Amino acid sequence: MSHSGSPEGKKMPRNTMQLVLRYSIALVWLANGLLCKVLHLVPRHEAIVARILGPTYAAPLTRLIGVAEIGLALWVLRGRWGRLTAAMQIVLVLGMNVLEFFLAGDLLLWGPLNLVFASLFALLVYYDGFVLGSPTAPAN
Repeated sequence: MSHSGSPEGKKMPRNTMQLVLRYSIALVWLANGLLCKVLHLVPRHEAIVARILGPTYAAPLTRLIGVAEIGLALWVLRGRWGRLTAAMQIVLVLGMNVLEFFLAGDLLLWGPLNLVFASLFALLVYYDGFVLGSPTAPAN
């Protein structure tokens, strides 16, 4: 609130913004891991794995990737090693999406725009881990 008691100009406290981002990022990993891959609610994910790694073990590999994504969601929620977590997520997201773009582009939900959304997600992860999570960043 401003000095007059009105909510004008009030910014979200840095720690609140970081918690909202952390939970949102973890939710992306949890949804993709649990719903799309482990519970197989989005068969397109297994088709992408089959295209890239071969159809023989696509089903178990897709579930294994899903379990890893669930683990990553828990790691994000834990909030430890923020920069390492952010760097790993950025490499994974951009790496997976570039591979998928070139090897299974026709199976992607948004086609070439998947790379745009992946890049925006990577920027959000960067902001969370390296800007908000920076020990030298100014607090609100």
